[in-house]
Amino acid sequence: MSFFLALARIIDTINEKIGLTISWALLVAVIICAGNAIMRYSFSMSSNAWLEIQWYLYSAVFLIAASYTLRRNEHVRIDVVAGRFSKRTQIWIDAFGFLFFLLPVTILTLYYSIPYTILSIEGREMSSNAGGLIVWPAKILIPIGFTLLALQGISEFIKRVGYLMGRVDASEFEKQGPSPVEQLAGAHETKE
Repeated sequence: MSFFLALARIIDTINEKIGLTISWALLVAVIICAGNAIMRYSFSMSSNAWLEIQWYLYSAVFLIAASYTLRRNEHVRIDVVAGRFSKRTQIWIDAFGFLFFLLPVTILTLYYSIPYTILSIEGREMSSNAGGLIVWPAKILIPIGFTLLALQGISEFIKRVGYLMGRVDASEFEKQGPSPVEQLAGAHETKE
């Protein structure tokens, strides 16, 4: 089990660093979006390339940061039901979900997205929009993102099994910060 826990920590570290790095793409996308809007409405100038690059950046944030979101336990879940069970039962539900839902879906997506991406690269696919960009850099984000997500799913499964065996503390996979509701409550309290 020690080998698997070390592997989980390596995967966590990689996804943490990638997630923090890719978050800057969101800032770049917002700047490009604002600049494009200013150019369009102030000077009646626009470019499909600028629109497409912001779509590529949003895609990168969404696809690449999914594993970071899972790592930080910030993904969407139905806590209304699971919250009524004991901690151990919740961990079993998580482990079952990772093994029988997350991993098969990511593997299936990889199975179909890799040939799709290779065809785009080999064909040097271009956007059908006038002045558009090459398409394969956006399409390559799909297998990259789902590979990272599959790896993080494996890491999360390992940590849940480690917890069930008494080798891992729950703090290794619980939420890293306050929930959105807690953040709003804290913001409301500071205004009063």
